Amino acid sequence: MPHIQRLPDLLVNQIAAGEVVERPASVLKEVLENAVDAGARAIEVQLEQGGVRRIRVSDDGCGIAREELALALERHATSKIASLDDLEHVGTMGFRGEALAAIAAVARTSITSRAQGAAHAWRMDAGACEPVPAALNQGTVVDVADLYYNTPARRKFLKTEGTEFAHCDDMFRRIALARPELGLQLTHNGRVIHRLPPAAPDARAAALMGDDFIRNARALDADAGPLRVSGFVSLPAYSRASRDAQYFFVNSRFVRDKLLTHAVREAYADILHGSRHPAYVLFLELDPAGVDVNVHPAKIEVRFREARAVHQFVYHALKRALAESGAAQARGGPAQHVDHTSGAGAQAMAAPPLTGMRQAWPPAGAQQGRLAMESASRSYLDFAAAARPASTDGPGVQGAASAYPAADAAPSMAASAHSHSGEGPPLGFALAQLHGVYILAQNASGLVLVDMHAAHERILYEQLKTVLDGRPSVQRLLIPAVFSVGPKDMAAAEECAEVLAAMGFDIGAAGPQELAVRSVPALLARAPVAELMRELLQELRDYPATEVATARRNELLATMACHGAVRANRQLTLPEMNALLRDMEATERADQCNHGRPTWTQFSMAELDRFFMRGQ
Repeated sequence: MPHIQRLPDLLVNQIAAGEVVERPASVLKEVLENAVDAGARAIEVQLEQGGVRRIRVSDDGCGIAREELALALERHATSKIASLDDLEHVGTMGFRGEALAAIAAVARTSITSRAQGAAHAWRMDAGACEPVPAALNQGTVVDVADLYYNTPARRKFLKTEGTEFAHCDDMFRRIALARPELGLQLTHNGRVIHRLPPAAPDARAAALMGDDFIRNARALDADAGPLRVSGFVSLPAYSRASRDAQYFFVNSRFVRDKLLTHAVREAYADILHGSRHPAYVLFLELDPAGVDVNVHPAKIEVRFREARAVHQFVYHALKRALAESGAAQARGGPAQHVDHTSGAGAQAMAAPPLTGMRQAWPPAGAQQGRLAMESASRSYLDFAAAARPASTDGPGVQGAASAYPAADAAPSMAASAHSHSGEGPPLGFALAQLHGVYILAQNASGLVLVDMHAAHERILYEQLKTVLDGRPSVQRLLIPAVFSVGPKDMAAAEECAEVLAAMGFDIGAAGPQELAVRSVPALLARAPVAELMRELLQELRDYPATEVATARRNELLATMACHGAVRANRQLTLPEMNALLRDMEATERADQCNHGRPTWTQFSMAELDRFFMRGQ
């Protein structure tokens, strides 16, 4: 057997570099975090050949004293912690004291630094015995050249220059998003890629994520005791095919955590298609003692001491932000048109709840008549009945027939009057229907375009969820709906009779290969029963009844809402269109349908004027 022996320090550092220095982006991360910890206000990064040839990071931080330069390149030497208590409450980006030593073991590394109050700067090369005088105005410069020059086998695993630079660019973006108060610049092969002055968080996010992201994002700021989450989350219409636009920071440290990712995904579950991914920049702040960052040398994984509490807090905060309908802000443009650079988006969490919309609007004299669409839900009828005025003095209505005695004139006049007075409901009043698919409405800001099927689908879905939380009201069918099915559907209907009954369906055999539906949920009284039941039985065949009744319940309700919603080419009257607009204003998540598609958009008068070149 070989004798046990102590490994040389250089070999130990090279082994550690396998975890710490995976690629040039890993080097950039460690050096940038050291610059942030040094209190820098401006940082400049210069890369050559994707960072493989050179990584040079300059900062204006506090600098390193001459006598500590050599120590900075040794393993487990750090100024950030000194005891176990410091480790459990670590508030700096770095703390392990091994990154610079690992980098120096696999690359030609030098540190030039001028401490505050020092007469001049000093330079320390890895492997040198003493620092030498150098010229530097302020701060520290870390120069890392020829990565893996002494371990060629590791260098073979590096990708092309473009790929390695892309990883470095992503690492730079993480630091820039986490620290918008810093000025940063990134140069690659002599060409400036990013020049970012200090800015507000929304302006920094717009600079790195694009203006489209900010225009299609909701600002979030929520707190509960020691926990606070803030940032920006995209609307479902801005979803992406990959996770390349997801940034989550815990105490300003970028992390990849399954618990946080799951919380975000669950918050989007009702409004985003399963194959799409949201974009977000989120910041979670909590007591450093509540999170363990000493999980992996790369410090990208964390563990929470109260994991369930953190998950629920993030989930509910995001769900509340995404549930707020942009219809409430339509007078100033929908959520996707809010000017976040002026800080307007920061008040998203403080917006008034939408549940009181029906009581607050319409005012006396502007109520809607009965909604008579064939696939209307029971709540629409209740709403119309409650909205009838007590008297007919003025422009109030008693029913659909008397609501608009002059055909299209009354609603148009009402919309115009409210537009000029600056009043009116957020989504305004309906003007017409376009090709049986879209509703055109006028509000104080301009033109509102609504996808009537998508909007009605979201309304029915939210109502079905609310109704099924209690005892659903059912509608008995005067003539049972009989339709033919296969043997598997017959078996599924028999096995899942209790699940279907809990949802409001009374279904039974009407023959060897026929089923009869005798009652349906009241909200779906006008839905195509045979088509709907075939879809539900397909779900019940594919999944256990218990799973359908719990985990997959919302997916089942989404299917029901899709079949129950008003279809394309269905001609609606103006009272019906207006009633649909009012229900949108009172429904959570009304900005998108169950599949993540937008339900409405706003065209301001300024946009219309520009299109027609008015005033030019």
